[in-house]
Amino acid sequence: MIMKDMISPVIRDIPPSGIRKYFDLINEMSDAISLGIGEPDFVTPWCIREAGIYSLEKGHTHYTANAGMIELRTGISAYVSRKYGHQYDPFSEIMVTVGGSEAIDLALRSLVGEGDEVIVPEPGFVAYKACAAFTGAVPVILPLREEDEFRLKARDLEKAITPATKVIILQYPNNPTGAIMEKEDLEAVAEVLRDRDIVVISDEIYAELTYGRKHVSILDFPWMKEKTLYVNGFSKAFAMTGWRLGYACGQRDLINAMFKIHQYAIMSSPTTAQYAAIEALKNGDADVAAMVEEYDFRRRVMTEGFRKAGLKCFEPLGAFYVFPNITVTGMTSEEFCEGLLKEEKVLVIPGTAFGKSGEGFVRATYANSTENINEALKRIAEFTARHGKA
Repeated sequence: MIMKDMISPVIRDIPPSGIRKYFDLINEMSDAISLGIGEPDFVTPWCIREAGIYSLEKGHTHYTANAGMIELRTGISAYVSRKYGHQYDPFSEIMVTVGGSEAIDLALRSLVGEGDEVIVPEPGFVAYKACAAFTGAVPVILPLREEDEFRLKARDLEKAITPATKVIILQYPNNPTGAIMEKEDLEAVAEVLRDRDIVVISDEIYAELTYGRKHVSILDFPWMKEKTLYVNGFSKAFAMTGWRLGYACGQRDLINAMFKIHQYAIMSSPTTAQYAAIEALKNGDADVAAMVEEYDFRRRVMTEGFRKAGLKCFEPLGAFYVFPNITVTGMTSEEFCEGLLKEEKVLVIPGTAFGKSGEGFVRATYANSTENINEALKRIAEFTARHGKA
């Protein structure tokens, strides 16, 4: 038996993440600065870590309810209501997942299959297209444009919809661009979807990380609640990436379908992480505010630094990424990233890792120290100057 011939063609034909090879390269280098990893550089705030530690000391090491501890689901319900005004029943409309990524995977497996279409705006998070393809559905790529500040435009969405469309995935604030949606943008999108049987998976994992704007959601339009799955988690805002905890809020029939898969495949999310998350929701606001303030400072430093290096860079108003345009160098996104890493030991990620429409751009994260960011920007300026086109 030749094992590679036994692998499902769906899995075999999906390329590996375009990000991984750059991490492999940087691991072989000393003195390299990474602006590539999409996670906070902050340690999880102490009060949250302490709650996790205390749960272990108390012997809370067993499985929890499949949907998550009711104390946590109640906390999520209160938090989402307090922060964003969305109301969900913790008993039937909320489930706790292993990161927001599991929620997205469960939702797609619950909603689509062979022949269905899933609209995926790009540049976007690398998992969306792959998770849609894993179900046998067809990912329909909707390119976002720099001239629109990478916002989804209702006119483009309308053109992408066909009778086979069942789901659209929205992620704002956006990874990799740092783009946000203004209320009028989302209202126009909501009007397109008002009378259509299309489910929105709204990934709002960066909702707390906005700068100079209040976060808006597709759920701000009342007719969208019954057709929207709200996905969020603890990784980004609370600096809890390694705890692997997310959640989904939505219409009870969809949550119940997702719960079935979760029950059989996962059973329950990590117990220690759930205790820590309860504390995060209760007492984490001040720590989040302090991290956001620091991100905002770094955001301005990095945006201006790329501009001084001769690269066009629109102002990101969310998440912790910038997405500069590198076409002036005459290089492709991959050529730029490989050259910068080899010559200057600075890691940024090619825009093409987030879809074909990311060509001509790179993603850099400011989830790093200001000292490292300034040194990286100095090296980037030297790289663009040496190549004589920026």
